[in-house]
Amino acid sequence: MGARYNERFARVESLLLIENKIIDKDELKASCSYGVPDRLRPLLWRLLLEYLPTERASWTPFLAAQRETYNGLVRQLIVDVAAQSTTAGDPLSDCCSHWGGFFADNTTLAQIDKDVRRLCPEIQFFQQTTKWPHSEAVSVNLSGRVTQAELRTENYGVDKLVGNTKKRASAEYANAKEQGSETHWQCEIFLSSLDHTTKKINVPGVKVAERILFIYAKLNPGVKYVQGMNEVLGPIYYVLASDPDEEWAEHAEADTFFCFQQLMSEIKDNFIKTLDDSQCGIEHSMSFFHALLSAWDPVLHAHVVGRLQIKPQFYAFRWLSLMLSQEFPLPDVIGLWDALFADTKRFTLLPYVCLSMLQRVREQLLRGDFADCLRLLQNYPETDAQILVMDAYAIREELIFDLCAGRAVRPSTRDDDAISNGSGAKKNFAVYFSRNVHRQTPIDHELDKEIVGDFS
Repeated sequence: MGARYNERFARVESLLLIENKIIDKDELKASCSYGVPDRLRPLLWRLLLEYLPTERASWTPFLAAQRETYNGLVRQLIVDVAAQSTTAGDPLSDCCSHWGGFFADNTTLAQIDKDVRRLCPEIQFFQQTTKWPHSEAVSVNLSGRVTQAELRTENYGVDKLVGNTKKRASAEYANAKEQGSETHWQCEIFLSSLDHTTKKINVPGVKVAERILFIYAKLNPGVKYVQGMNEVLGPIYYVLASDPDEEWAEHAEADTFFCFQQLMSEIKDNFIKTLDDSQCGIEHSMSFFHALLSAWDPVLHAHVVGRLQIKPQFYAFRWLSLMLSQEFPLPDVIGLWDALFADTKRFTLLPYVCLSMLQRVREQLLRGDFADCLRLLQNYPETDAQILVMDAYAIREELIFDLCAGRAVRPSTRDDDAISNGSGAKKNFAVYFSRNVHRQTPIDHELDKEIVGDFS
C-alpha cells in the first residue's frame, strides 16, 4: 500500500477515536472521498448518511430510542394488524372498514414480494438466515398475505429501472428454513414430486428486507413503494448486517431502516412520477447529465445524442435513479457509494461518475451504431470503480475550471462538427451549473493511483 493510502486510513481512524467527543463531519467526509476501510464502513455509513449524531456521548441513548421506535413500528404496522386479521369479522361487511386498508397493503406487499424474489443480488448472503430474527415479527408472514393472483407489476412508470438487469442470482439456493427463522432477503426451497422432477418454489417466508420496505411504504404514503427501492436498500442492509461487531450487527434491521429513510429523503423525487418534469425530478437529472456530456465532450454528445438519438431514458434513467447499483457487482457499488455519501454535495458527484463511465468506453461508442451503443450502455463492462471515482473528481474540477475560465468545452475535443452541434453547451451548462453544482474539492488534488487499494 502507498503512503497516501496509509495516511488516509490513519486519518479516518483518528477521527473516530473514543477521545473525540465530537466527530468533525466535514473532515470525515473529506477523508472518505475515495473509499473507506471495510471494517469501519458500517459505522461510517451511519455517520455519512446523517443517522448517527456527531456527539459520541449521545450514541447510546439515541440508538436505544431509535431501535425502540422501529420495534414500535413493527408492532403497530405488522404484528397488531396480523392479530386483528385473525380475529376480525367478515371482510365483506361494511362494519369491518379496516379490511380496505389491509387489502390495499396487500397490493404494496405484492410488488415488494415480486421485486425481492425476482431481483436477487448476486451473492449468497441475501438468501442466508439472519442470526437475529425480529423477536415479535418473526411469526408474521407478510408474504403469506400475497396470493399468486396479486403478483402482478403495478405500473408506477419506472419499470425500466430494473429492465435487462445483470444482477440475478448466479446459483440456485436450497434454503428450507426452520420455524422462527428469517432470511435477509428471500427464501427458496426445492420440492421433488412423484415423477422425480424437481421444482424450485419461492417460500412465502419471513424476509427482513421485505419488512423494512413495507414499513417505509406505510410511513410515506406520498411515495409508497416503487420498483427499484429494493436495489437502494440492498447495499445498506448488506453493509450493516455484515458488521464484524456483532453488538452493532444485531440491530442492523432497525439501523438500516433509518439509514434507508435518510437516503430516500434525498433521492425520493426520482421515484415520484408526478415530479418527473419538475426541477427536482428524474427528467431534470437526466437533462443535467446530458448537459454535462455536451459541455465536456461535444464530439461524443453529437454522436450519441445527435446522430444516434439515444435518449438518457434508455440508460441513464437507471444509472441515476438507482445510483449505479445495477451496473456493477455489489463490492464495487459499495465502493462507489462510499464516495457518493462522503461528497459534501454528494449527489452532485453521481452524474460526473456517469460521465467518467462514458469516457471509459468513448472509442467504442464513437465507432458503434445505435444497437451497439445501446447494448454497451445497458450492459456496462467491468471497470475499476475506484478509478471511476477518481476520474469523476478530475472531470468535475476541470469542467468547472473551464466554465469559470469562459471555455465551453476542452480544446482537445473541439472540431467543426462538435462546435456546430454543441454551440449551446456553454450557455445550457451554465444555467444547470448555477442551479445544481457547488464546487467541492476533495482532499489530495494530486491524488494518483497510489491511493487505489483494497481497504480490508
